[in-house]
Amino acid sequence: MFEHTMNDQHNVAILTLDNGITNAITPELVNNLSESLSRIKTNAIGLIICGRERFFSIGLDLPYLLDLNRSDMSRFWHQFNGLILDLYSLPIPTVCAISGHAVAGGKILSLACDYRFATSEVRKIGLNEIKLGVPVPYLADLLLKQIVGERLALHLLYGGDLINLSEAKSIGLVDEIHSKEQLKQAAIEKAGMLGNGGMRAFTHMKCTRAEEILCKYNKNSGAKNKLFLDLWFDKKIQERLKAASEKF
Repeated sequence: MFEHTMNDQHNVAILTLDNGITNAITPELVNNLSESLSRIKTNAIGLIICGRERFFSIGLDLPYLLDLNRSDMSRFWHQFNGLILDLYSLPIPTVCAISGHAVAGGKILSLACDYRFATSEVRKIGLNEIKLGVPVPYLADLLLKQIVGERLALHLLYGGDLINLSEAKSIGLVDEIHSKEQLKQAAIEKAGMLGNGGMRAFTHMKCTRAEEILCKYNKNSGAKNKLFLDLWFDKKIQERLKAASEKF
């Protein structure tokens, strides 16, 4: 489901998603990533998350998830949001290296990182959940607004459009653009620089930055996630999701 390597020069961990052409997000992938994060946070000074050249990740594995009953889907949804929380609050620098499409759940993974680097070959990036009849997950909504601001976030959330790289860079959804040959090394150097520059200070500032979102999510997540699942299992929305799953 993914490869886990270390960069010896900077002691930066590299997680490479490897789940077929589209890198769809499954329960197994979520569990494996969660287990890796628990080890990495004490053994590395930084983390890079990469995907494939064509797809960083297409998002949730709709064909698989649509076969789950409510109880199993609820369990997966809790685990997925737990992974995003763990990644967002990881006490080391994190950089998402995006070399392919990053859509929906794939984009949410990138939002949980401190920085997002991309290559000029990336064509589609964004959160298109509303076009399928479900809301952008509450946690992702909070992360997006922190990164690009309230007004720009509403434009992206309500429209559900997948935007091009230049627009993503102009609004701060992508921090830096590199060639595909230089992308991973640039991400490693960024995480290494931050990790070697004063880890205790960095961790303190990251914790301060995360406090407001963590408090909001812990307070409201029960009701928000129930609403998401209610819509997910609505009969008409299930039809739209099944139509979308045919593209996987």
